[in-house]
This record gives sequence, C-alpha cells and structure tokens, in this order.
Amino acid sequence: MRELIKAFKALSDETRLRILNILLARECCVCEVMQSLDISQSRASRNLGALYDAGFLKMRKDGLWSLYSIDTEAILSCCPDLVEVVRKGLEGNGIIALDKERLEKAERIGPGCEPACCD
Repeated sequence: MRELIKAFKALSDETRLRILNILLARECCVCEVMQSLDISQSRASRNLGALYDAGFLKMRKDGLWSLYSIDTEAILSCCPDLVEVVRKGLEGNGIIALDKERLEKAERIGPGCEPACCD
C-alpha cells in the first residue's frame, strides 16, 4: 500500500506529469528536461528525484551523463496501468504539446549537464 500512496503523491504534481510525458517519448538528461519544460535545474532535479524515489524512473550513466527513462519493469510490478492512464489523460493538452515540441530541439549541454540527483 505504501508504494501505491508514494506513486499517487508523485503524480499529484503538474511538473512531474509533464516530465513523465516527455520521458515516455525518449530518455533525457536533466538539461533536456529543463529545456523541454522551460524550468530551472533545481526544479527539474527535484522532480526527477521524486519520480525516481516513487519508482517511475531509472537512471543510467553514459560517461558524464545521467540519463533518465521510464522504469517499465518497476511500474509493471506495482501499478501497470498507471502510466498509460497518465498518457491518455494528457492527450490533447496544449502545454504537453509544447513540451514535446521543445524536446525535439533540446540538446545536452556542458560536460554531463548537471549532477545527477539520484546517484
């Protein structure tokens, strides 16, 4: 029950829903999340950390880069339909469409962008 409560708390924030949505499209580093959502590094890292702690994300290192993606294995074991519900709920939202547009132009900047929030 605790995992389910943690999952719903993580999804109760607009920024975290937007992050999940872009990570459904592709794996991203912190600076790509920042550019896609037009938010600060601290806000991106804090929200990535919340999603990571709730079990929605996994992080892998690629050289200096910390790359985040949806942790489908963990989600399937806890609440398999939750991410699909989020995806369908966000369809047609103008902000979400703008995030995805910016994601297409986002690029990794600097050596490793920013420090990983979940090391």
